[in-house]
Amino acid sequence: MKRPAPYTVPAMFAVAVAAGALMPGTLAFVASPNVIITGTQQRLPSRLGQPATSRHESLSMSVSPGAKLVLNDGERTKLNDGPDGLFYGYPRICYHVDEGFLKHLTELYRERIPAGGAVLDMMSSWVSHLPPEVTYERVDGHGMNLEELGRNPRLDTKRVWDLNAEPRLPFEDATYDAVVCTVSVQYLQQPEAVFADVCRVLKPGGVAIFSFSNRMFSDKAIKGWINRTAKGRARLVSDYFNAAGGFGPPEVVEREASDSAGFFEGFADMFGMVGKGDPFCAVVATKEG
Repeated sequence: MKRPAPYTVPAMFAVAVAAGALMPGTLAFVASPNVIITGTQQRLPSRLGQPATSRHESLSMSVSPGAKLVLNDGERTKLNDGPDGLFYGYPRICYHVDEGFLKHLTELYRERIPAGGAVLDMMSSWVSHLPPEVTYERVDGHGMNLEELGRNPRLDTKRVWDLNAEPRLPFEDATYDAVVCTVSVQYLQQPEAVFADVCRVLKPGGVAIFSFSNRMFSDKAIKGWINRTAKGRARLVSDYFNAAGGFGPPEVVEREASDSAGFFEGFADMFGMVGKGDPFCAVVATKEG
């Protein structure tokens, strides 16, 4: 599997997940609590017990009191309500969006993230897309698969943490100059709580950048995302920022899809199919203060 389709997941992988037939050695975190990895050490947070919600509980009840609700309970549900640790237990060492999207993203990071700052790459993977020539104080990585995080050369620390089970980031207050999240916001079931916590870990004046396209693992994306248009999704992420409180007005940054977006689009052109690349959208907001 190369990358998620705009609306579908490859059938063979979906069947494998449903049956639990993943490759040996990929299920280390399936039944485990959230794990913090710093360098070569790992520990379990002492405050962590059972997940904040079960699949039968109202997800909105777990949203922190300081955050306003944007989604109703039905919009928080997913087609696949199985454990996220199982679904993400298999490492995906691939690009989930095309080259054109990634160029826009890296340029946006270059423009908005201060050199020498502390960066949190939230819901990260094996690559962070930060500009290679820029040096930062540190880059902390958070994600769902330790092998993917371990392959990311930009990360100084790696932390496995399921935000749908515990929607609070395992980081101190006012730590980061920037928090970034690449093509993953659509999987958050309690986004209001998570965005409020993003505000908490940002320094005053720090920037949050959430980018997305039309590609997703549709059985893991929330219904509130799937049922919206591209513009509706941009408004939704803006609403998350507004509901969290503590942010200035969100800014939507959009770029048109490239006409030449890599091998897959070129292959499609050979057979007379549409060759447009992945549309780029990011919502950017700055912490007040």
